[in-house]
Amino acid sequence: MSDAETSLDAAIAARLKRTPDGLVAAIVQEHGTGEVLMLAWMDEEALHRTLTTGKATYWSRSRREYWVKGATSGHTQRVRTVALDCDGDALLLTVEQTGAACHTGTHTCFTDELSVFTDELSVEGQ
Repeated sequence: MSDAETSLDAAIAARLKRTPDGLVAAIVQEHGTGEVLMLAWMDEEALHRTLTTGKATYWSRSRREYWVKGATSGHTQRVRTVALDCDGDALLLTVEQTGAACHTGTHTCFTDELSVFTDELSVEGQ
């Protein structure tokens, strides 16, 4: 992450609760359908860039650099809304997704459903 000071509004920055490495989880949801597409990470600068350009910008933990979704793949995200959760430790972006959201080429990163076993207690007819 850049050592330069961010231009993020101080009131927004004050509400963020970051991980020890300065990041906030960004959950990305498709505008219109509500489908959850991916999870990425943002620091203050990535959030500032996203809010001021309308292009989803994230911090790559593996490459240690900023990336604009779709800059190389063409699978872009036009940001419609950004919301901060009540605890300040997660962001929710709604986007217009063009192409695949996942680096594997799928529309969503959440394709591997896990089995959930629960007690089948019926409350009907009580």
